[in-house]
Amino acid sequence: MEVHVLQNVAPANLNRDDTGSPKSAMFGGFRRARVSSQSQKRAVREAFPGHLPVDNLAVRTKKLLSKLVEKLAAHGKAEEDAKVAAKAVLEGVGLGIKNDSTEYLLFIGNEEVDRIADLILEYWDELQELGRQSSSEEGKAKKKAAKAKVPDALKKALESVFDGGRAIDLALFGRMLADRPEWNVDAAAQVAHAISTHKVDREFDFYTAVDDLSPKDETGAGMMGDVEFYSATLYRYANVNLEKLAENLQGDRELVLRGLRAFLQSFVDTLPSGKQNTFAAHNPPDFVVVTVREGGPRNLANAFAKPVWRGREGLVASSVAALDEYMGKINRAYGGTKSSAHFLNLSTAKPSRAGREHPSLTDLLDAVMKDVEELVEVT
Repeated sequence: MEVHVLQNVAPANLNRDDTGSPKSAMFGGFRRARVSSQSQKRAVREAFPGHLPVDNLAVRTKKLLSKLVEKLAAHGKAEEDAKVAAKAVLEGVGLGIKNDSTEYLLFIGNEEVDRIADLILEYWDELQELGRQSSSEEGKAKKKAAKAKVPDALKKALESVFDGGRAIDLALFGRMLADRPEWNVDAAAQVAHAISTHKVDREFDFYTAVDDLSPKDETGAGMMGDVEFYSATLYRYANVNLEKLAENLQGDRELVLRGLRAFLQSFVDTLPSGKQNTFAAHNPPDFVVVTVREGGPRNLANAFAKPVWRGREGLVASSVAALDEYMGKINRAYGGTKSSAHFLNLSTAKPSRAGREHPSLTDLLDAVMKDVEELVEVT
């Protein structure tokens, strides 16, 4: 399944680099506005709680120890004892703890966290003893000793915990642990860096702020500065491998369908929130195409390798026309696979190659999910 979005954004600085400037990229020999794939995925994940139960979501954190202590305390365990037990377990599976934090950000399903807490409760007495023994060890020797001393039955049970926990965001975006590759989850979704369909020039907003308590006869600003911004028509693209998503969600067909709809809704609805208090660039997409197809993915950014010119109808309509024309060329050249396409169009352009038109996003999603249901087979 693929989603293509054309979104005209008013002056904004949605995604900044290390100097505070809007991110950009060279494409087709011209400077384009850019919004990173990472920031888009973060925006989608932040929208998921409005569509999905928390049990089917994940967290990215170094604070797993604190989360486990919180859950154990809810079962009446003393905080210090809970910390000893949780730390023993995490170090016992090779997750080093320093200053009460894991050594790296861990993307872990909420269901996985619950199962770890349940195992800690089941092996409470042994873990208390293990924690006391480990407290006298230091450095690498401590980590190695902790791993060796974990009861074999608990170690085996813990190894089976890290299976993704049927967390939809983890299933979509994947997990990579260099130290424990067996816990890796291959991402079912790919999200492209959004780029403008046209050439952009960054602009500067010079601002001043008045000190409200300054005497009336005192002139000058309390502070001043500048912020960079641009406005752009963005092409945004993502795809989801339905077979991989079903595999990652352990064959739960209902969860696959629910997660896929939440992803589509959230991807279309959201943008990164950078500088939005300053610019309020909350501009919904003007054009959305969703395709469901057997075969490999097709990013259509090359429709804009030659920058779009605004023309008589403006940038949005010109961008829609360019995407529609290129989609037709790609389908003719590389067609032959079973597919369906649905689109939503608010522009003045009249696309003829983008499939079936729908009057609202809800209607579009209903139609897409009906097509997906025929393809998703779960054993």
